[in-house]
Formats: sequence, structure tokens, C-alpha cells
Amino acid sequence: MDSAKLILHTSVSPPTPLENTSQIQNTSDEGKKQAAEGFESIFVNKLLEEMKNTVGDWGFEKEEAGEQVQGIFSLYLSEYVAKNGGLGLGKNIYQYLTKSDTTGATQGVQGKNI
Repeated sequence: MDSAKLILHTSVSPPTPLENTSQIQNTSDEGKKQAAEGFESIFVNKLLEEMKNTVGDWGFEKEEAGEQVQGIFSLYLSEYVAKNGGLGLGKNIYQYLTKSDTTGATQGVQGKNI
């Protein structure tokens, strides 16, 4: 793959805020924490899958049962990582969700209320 094709040559637009946050604001803190950890768990699982694709043969069987065991291992590993600190993504999402409750508006990328 030619890495020169991966370089951005134009500006990137700032992220758009969530439009309907009423369901998020009505959720308990525990629900927000579970949602943030769940998202991070899925993200870490996808990272592990992509990392596995770059390594090649790990010694697992090429049969369907071996692939299932490897998938279950990745799933539980990603859940464990997310619940025990993870990459910090879940913590940041949780802080964003709780901050949007207290401020009533979310802060934009450049500090403007959106």
C-alpha cells in the first residue's frame, strides 16, 4: 500500500454535536458508565481484530471452532480492558455525557457553545 495516499491534503471539518441528547440526559450515571465502557469494549475488540489480521498465523486452528475460540477470547479481553481503565476513551465519553447534563450545552471544538 502506498502511504502517500493516506495523507490528508484538505482541512478536516470539526465534529458535529449530538442533536438529540434528551435520552442521554435521562439516563442514570451507571447507565452512562456502562454505555461508555461498552463502546470502548467494542472499539478495543475491533482494534484486536485488525491487529490479528496484521500478524498472520497465531497457531490457532484454521477451522471454524478455532476462529470462534479466538473471537470469544478477543471479546472477553476487550471487555476486561475496558472495565479496568482501558485506553481512557470510555472515561472521556462518560465525562462528556455527564458534563453535557450539568452545562445544558456542549462545548464545541473551539470553545463555542453549540
